[in-house]
Formats: sequence, C-alpha cells, structure tokens
Amino acid sequence: MTGTDVRAAAGESVRVLGPLTDRDWTAPAGDLEWSCWTTAAHLAHDLVAYAGQVIGRSDADYLPFDLRVRRDTPPRRVLTVVTAAAGLLGAAVDTTDLDARAWHWGPTDPGGFAAMGVAEILLHTYDITRGLGVAWRPPADLCASVTRRLFPDAPGGEPPEVLLWLTGRDELPDHPRRTSWTWRAALS
Repeated sequence: MTGTDVRAAAGESVRVLGPLTDRDWTAPAGDLEWSCWTTAAHLAHDLVAYAGQVIGRSDADYLPFDLRVRRDTPPRRVLTVVTAAAGLLGAAVDTTDLDARAWHWGPTDPGGFAAMGVAEILLHTYDITRGLGVAWRPPADLCASVTRRLFPDAPGGEPPEVLLWLTGRDELPDHPRRTSWTWRAALS
C-alpha cells in the first residue's frame, strides 16, 4: 500500500464525518470506551506516530513523542488534524525507500505502515459513525488491500465485512465474533 491509499482513506473519512460535526462527539464511538472526539484525536496521533517511525526508521521501539489535540478543538478542526496527519504519513511512505524498515512489533516496511494507517482510518471512522448514529461501511477496495497486507489468513467474503469481523467490530456468517485480534504488519 502507498501514501495514495492513506490519503484516499482520509478523504473518505472526512467526506463521511465532515457533515456530522454538529452532532454530539462526546458520545461513545461504537463499542469503544472512547468518545467520538477522542477516537478522532487518537486516529491523528497514530498516523503521526506511524509517519515518525517510517521517517525515523526506529528499529527497536516507538519514538518518544506524542501528538496531542487540544481539548477545546471542535470536531471539524479535529478532522483537519486527521487530514494533516494522513498527509504526513502518506508523504513519509511515498518518500522512503521500499526496502527501509522501522519497528512495529518487528521490522515493518513503508507499505506496512501505510496499511496500518489505512486500517486505523477506516476502522475508527466506522467506530465514530456508529457513535454518531450513521450507517456506513468502509470502501471495499481499501478493505481488501488492508486485509491482504495485515491479515494474510483472513477468510473469504465481502472485504468490509471481513475487515470489521477481523477487528472484532462485527459478525461474519459461520465465524464466532472475535474478542481479540492482532494484525501482522512486520515482515517475516
């Protein structure tokens, strides 16, 4: 996956969430314990952290920095932060050698960080839409790419439903609902 995928996922997130910024973002984001606002701020944090890993090529752990979004920031501006963070990750992925590695529970290539960024965007957008009372499914093409890269042993099915099931967010016919999961971004 590439920076183009990260930017596409962020664009879809803002397209869906932008018209909902007048709703109550203090509501829980789906099944998460976080509010919709906190989930969006967390999403921006993760994207910046992934960009730092890619550019810094930290090989043993996460770099010791955090993105903090000011508590008084309205939801529309938090989405601007998400867009900026996605742009940083996209640029980091697109300008780093394909053979570069950085730590995420093992040596991970830029494409793995892009896949994780896209997954974070799609999954947390889903969480937030649920918290705001809007039915939304992430785009099938991005879900398929994320699933191929991060969940190589995924079952067949419609990509959005499979990704949501893989991450414990929804049911999948003939499969028990997951209560724990992990993706595999690091290369063997």
